[in-house]
Amino acid sequence: MNWQDVIAQLETGALRAATQDENGNWHANVEVKQGVLAAFKAGENIAFGDNYLGFVDKHNLPARQFTPEDGVRLVPGGSSVRAGAHVAKGVIIMPPAYINVGAFVDTGTMVDSHALIGSCAQIGKNVHVSAAVQIGGVLEPIGASPVIIEDNAFLSAGVVIVEGIVVKKGAVLAPGVSLSKSVPVYDCVNEVMREKGAEIPENAIVVPGTRPVKGDWAQAQGLNMACALIVKYRDEQSDAALELESILR
Repeated sequence: MNWQDVIAQLETGALRAATQDENGNWHANVEVKQGVLAAFKAGENIAFGDNYLGFVDKHNLPARQFTPEDGVRLVPGGSSVRAGAHVAKGVIIMPPAYINVGAFVDTGTMVDSHALIGSCAQIGKNVHVSAAVQIGGVLEPIGASPVIIEDNAFLSAGVVIVEGIVVKKGAVLAPGVSLSKSVPVYDCVNEVMREKGAEIPENAIVVPGTRPVKGDWAQAQGLNMACALIVKYRDEQSDAALELESILR
């Protein structure tokens, strides 16, 4: 498949940078990654005038333009959705926000101000991406999996998720949570330490935490490192606190 077809099918949602198997596990689509990288190689830097205010970028990966028929609400004020990104009907994008090539944003999701949806990241249905959330992108290495945020997850302000972390359905990340393959996650409900890079379970409520640094000197200084803590799993009370107002949509 040539890069033109890859970019076009990514935009319609017919092709995705990662797919889920029958067991619920996610796998990177290498063909998509290859197509996007081929598009970058084929692109030439040009100056975009008029509505683009003189920006310079690859000629074949311009910012997408939407119409009311697309069913996407892209609020004025500096947001941009790059070519090759899929944004489904019912998505709201508040300014300024950026959705990069290869990303998939499903129906009913809110992308709030100063939020980044990185290249090839996969965002499910009815996800709340709060202000200043940073979701990392991945194009290289070619087989690396992107960040996955499944349906009905709630990402509070300032959350950072990188390095292919998977957040399962209904999970809630409190303000300031940072997740990567080097950040341990402690499940205080089930009293286990999850493996580094492990997925965040369904309906888990995660808050930022700290843990002591190993070593006599570090302990003498009272030093701590960041971690994440699962403090509970969603119930009716937490669901009510997170209920999204349909009138805003």
